Amino acid sequence: MNSAILFEPDGYVLSGEKLMGRHAAGHAFLRAAVSGRDGLPLLAYTPHRGSFDVFTRLVHAFDPSAETRWISANRLDLLERSGTLYIPGPGLDTQAWLRLRRGITAYSVCGVTHTTASHGAMDSIAGLLEAPVMEWDALICTSEAVRESVRLVLDAGRDYLQWRFGSVRQLTIPKLPVIPLGVHCDDFRFDEAERKAAREALGISDSAVVALFAGRLSFHAKAHPFAMYAALQQVAERSGRELVLVQSGWFANDHIGNAFSSGSELFCPGVRVLCTDGRKPEERRRSWAAADLFISLSDNIQETFGLTPIEAMAAGLPSLVTDWDGYRDTVRDGIDGFRIATRMPEKGCGSFLAEAHESGSMGYDMYCGYACQLVSLDISALVLRLSELCGNPELRFSMGIAARKRAEEVFDWRVIFSRYKELWQELDAVRAAAVGRSGAVPACSPARMDPFTVFQHYSTFSVNRLSAVSLQPGSGMQHYRQRLAHPLFSYAAGLLPKPGEMERFFLFLMARGTCIIGDIAREIGLDESSIIRAVVMLEKMDIVTIS
Repeated sequence: MNSAILFEPDGYVLSGEKLMGRHAAGHAFLRAAVSGRDGLPLLAYTPHRGSFDVFTRLVHAFDPSAETRWISANRLDLLERSGTLYIPGPGLDTQAWLRLRRGITAYSVCGVTHTTASHGAMDSIAGLLEAPVMEWDALICTSEAVRESVRLVLDAGRDYLQWRFGSVRQLTIPKLPVIPLGVHCDDFRFDEAERKAAREALGISDSAVVALFAGRLSFHAKAHPFAMYAALQQVAERSGRELVLVQSGWFANDHIGNAFSSGSELFCPGVRVLCTDGRKPEERRRSWAAADLFISLSDNIQETFGLTPIEAMAAGLPSLVTDWDGYRDTVRDGIDGFRIATRMPEKGCGSFLAEAHESGSMGYDMYCGYACQLVSLDISALVLRLSELCGNPELRFSMGIAARKRAEEVFDWRVIFSRYKELWQELDAVRAAAVGRSGAVPACSPARMDPFTVFQHYSTFSVNRLSAVSLQPGSGMQHYRQRLAHPLFSYAAGLLPKPGEMERFFLFLMARGTCIIGDIAREIGLDESSIIRAVVMLEKMDIVTIS
């Protein structure tokens, strides 16, 4: 199995100023694909040669010996050979429609969820009900929580179709397997010397207890920091211990940065708070190495899985996290760390948010931010669990050992990518069994039809295989070359047969005079559509006449 990867740099490159979880996940996935390629070349499906060059550089950064191959956008035949097209998002619909041009069983399409809160992501999920996705396609859900959200959207979509069209037959949807994101565990090994050096570089004493938050620093779109600040302050006051909070990430703008800075000064003045740039590998690594425990109190609907808790597990750190979406699948309460209960309003209480965002009166950031403000957590329980972790190094150690073991056995990319390959093999088997049993299938999306079908009524006449063609008096190959060389025509030279084929075309017409298009096609060995396109363009050049 040698699946193709839909590649554009934005989904895989870590060098941007606005580093998101999906970038980190895509980069780690590609690295896993290089390691798990089984000696096969890595296939990049992209319309842009420049994107393929970036793909090759990324792959060679992981393994200079790895072979890469480009599948350009119009080579659906090569996608068919690959068996599966992997896309780094939930948008199966676009690729499923395109697949119709090759055949419904030509290959499988496999996507993955990241955030599902945006209109774009929701539209992609709802679009699965209309798009020609099949049971040999899959949308990988990174957590049980996100799969439930996907199912709710699909169920609501079915209800709508039932209302709109009456009785609706059983709709085919893709498989919805739950496969978490992965972590390269070996990246998070720190010996005592590195830990000591990291703390010295950050000016942290040996006796201090260091809590680490890693990830984008955004109170409206990632994790609201108040509960973290308030709990750390209470523990510091009650215990008298030296506590340090390291926030390793980045701020989208100065307003957000100032809110975090003033918030930590006001709500946890007794805790030393450091900020490191999580976009810089050396600063990010130093932050992980210096930590005693990990804290991430996600409360945002943008979150679907959460990479940083499994990174913490790989680093051998106990985690203090919210009982929220994908975190529930990773951190085992009381074993790898603690999960703190969360609360949100009952369903129906957020209709005004959905309406405001849909109408455009509220932007996406504010939509997420308002929703975040309506998610609370049990701060008393948080303080209790944080006190336990800060005051008990043996507990931190035992939980860290359990976390590391779980990361290696469940979340290491070697394990996760094997599950991807097993899924692709399963899809391949389902697809193979369906060959020849799909019945009549449309040739393309109704919104992407041949322009000469959709607009056939625009012209006076339609040129077809029975249309007659003759050279204009005095015209020939020389006139054709001259006119084709001009910018008015040269930009469309790719519409025409090759030069040698055009020479045969002119020789045949000169010898026979007026000819039927079907006869010309048979004589020079080209399909009739190619000849039809050629003669219409030649008439546009005033070289032939069509009758």
